[in-house]
Parts: sequence; C-alpha cells; structure tokens
Amino acid sequence: MSYVDGFVVAVPAANKAAYRAMAEEAARLFKEFGAARVVECWGDDVPDGKITDFRGAVKAEEGEVIVFAWIEYPSREVRDAAHEKMKTDDRTRAFANMPFDGKRMIFGGFSTILDA
Repeated sequence: MSYVDGFVVAVPAANKAAYRAMAEEAARLFKEFGAARVVECWGDDVPDGKITDFRGAVKAEEGEVIVFAWIEYPSREVRDAAHEKMKTDDRTRAFANMPFDGKRMIFGGFSTILDA
C-alpha cells in the first residue's frame, strides 16, 4: 500500500496564483524524489463546523481560503528519503517565502488502509 502526506493550510485568496506557482514547483521536486502523485485542492465548499472544522484547525483569517493537499508515495521509505532530499536540495530555498503562514499549516504522514 502507498504512503500519504496530508496538508491543510489557509492561503490568502489574493495569493492564489503565487500559491499555485509554488505548488507546481514543489510538485516537480516531490515527483523527482519519488512521489507518485501530488494533489492540491483550493477550497470552495468548506463549511464552518459546530465543534471543529478546517478553518479552525489552521486558524484561518478573513479573506483566506482553505487548501487541502496530499502527496502519495509508493512507501514510507520513499517518503522519508524524499523528505531528506528536500532538506538538502538548494532548489527548496525558493520556498522560503511561502504565500501563506506556514506556522498555521497542519500536516502528517498516513499509512493507507483502503484504496478503493
């Protein structure tokens, strides 16, 4: 089964083009380093919850849009190796000025238990 890194971030709506450009460049690197698939989704139906929700999870502010993204790898080992390469590759310096507040991003690695 594959391994997935998942992310949720709040991006200022005015930064959509900059976010997409950054995501495209990052996707090229992730795929070069072994990712099978990179998916970035711009929120357009993200409701407020009664107890918790995506906006609350990333402390979204007025004018920000929720982005839900994931990177699929063939295995955890390939993902871990990709992370190490991302840490040392000079091309990742371009991501130092992200078009969102990276401190509010939530992320994690997940073992696939169903792929239907």
